[in-house]
Amino acid sequence: MAYEHELEIISKGVDEIVPLAELEQKLAKSAKTRKPLRIKYGIDPTGYDIHIGHLVPIRKMREFQDLGHTGVIIIGDFTARIGDPTGRDESRPPLTETQIRYNCDKYMEQLFTILKPEQTEVRYQSEWFGKMMLDDVLKILGKFTLAQFMAHDTFRNRYEQGLSLGMHELMYPVLQAWDSVAVESDVELGATEQKFNILAGRDMQRYYGMEQQVAVLSPILLGTDGVNKMGKSMNNYIAVFDTPADKYGKVMSIPDTLILNYYNYATKYSLEEIKEVEQKLAAGTNPMLLKKRLAYEIVALYHGEAEAAAAQEGFEKLFSKGELPEDIPEYELSQSPIRISTLLVQSGLCSSNGEAKRLIQGGGVSIDGEKISDFELEMDLKSGMVLRAGKRRFIKIKQV
Repeated sequence: MAYEHELEIISKGVDEIVPLAELEQKLAKSAKTRKPLRIKYGIDPTGYDIHIGHLVPIRKMREFQDLGHTGVIIIGDFTARIGDPTGRDESRPPLTETQIRYNCDKYMEQLFTILKPEQTEVRYQSEWFGKMMLDDVLKILGKFTLAQFMAHDTFRNRYEQGLSLGMHELMYPVLQAWDSVAVESDVELGATEQKFNILAGRDMQRYYGMEQQVAVLSPILLGTDGVNKMGKSMNNYIAVFDTPADKYGKVMSIPDTLILNYYNYATKYSLEEIKEVEQKLAAGTNPMLLKKRLAYEIVALYHGEAEAAAAQEGFEKLFSKGELPEDIPEYELSQSPIRISTLLVQSGLCSSNGEAKRLIQGGGVSIDGEKISDFELEMDLKSGMVLRAGKRRFIKIKQV
């Protein structure tokens, strides 16, 4: 197969390429014309706290950039006002223009930890949708049928369950598809759950006489719990804005069953290196050693080798040698005695009484190394005492 090396890189960690033969043709054409392929990825700036699961397709874009191609980030400042219904039972509330712009700036700050700015175009949907008249929109809508959209699992399920399904939500795949026409994309990246929308982009380009884009679909990264999709609501995510120490600690907390998955989708490891990890796991290598290397690689990817080494040293001091971290934040306490559960919430170590209760009952709370097992316990705390919640959260008491 021609372009075997390029296709091997692009196919690594990918669930599906639709269609693969066309991607090979595009690579051949790009090499002949010396014109880079345009690799599209769209984001809805509904928030700004990105986790490493979001960056699976972004890392694929970087691989395309390393092969000489151009990344095109589409900022969905129009679709953010609609909300992508993919995988949701309810629609999302619209955002204000100020919220969208703020989220966009923060989003790109994090994407550029992976992407090459000099090979990245950042485009806003308002560039083309802001100029459209109603007759333009109706012509675009006329390219699709209602039957096509009701075949989409999310739309069909919501309709059959009698849930709300606004006409504006049916517009989402149409708008995303028109983005592909507007930027003349050759390849669109996305998660497997975005397949319907990305293939709609292929259809839209065909309707307008363009060469159709290829869909490169990546898997959804599981969260640190090893069960659910990575997400903030499940508190099982590793954020780009997390500190090196937090990233390292969160990776070390994943179940052993996720080790290979994370090497595959969250690091820059080659196929050969991933095969080595797989062989070591099969040969009975201590999973802790493989997780330490994994945690180091992920921290180094976002913060550099020096920060990764420091995070590893801090983790080993804390867990292997039983030492406390050096930079424990102080918490000023004006009342004593105080219920430990109340202090956990007031200090921010726990988000609610419910979380505090679960942590105490699970043996995850201690004062100066002594575990707390009574949710109702009150204690007279002195300056210098250290309250620990979970594996990585500490405060040092300062009486005022």
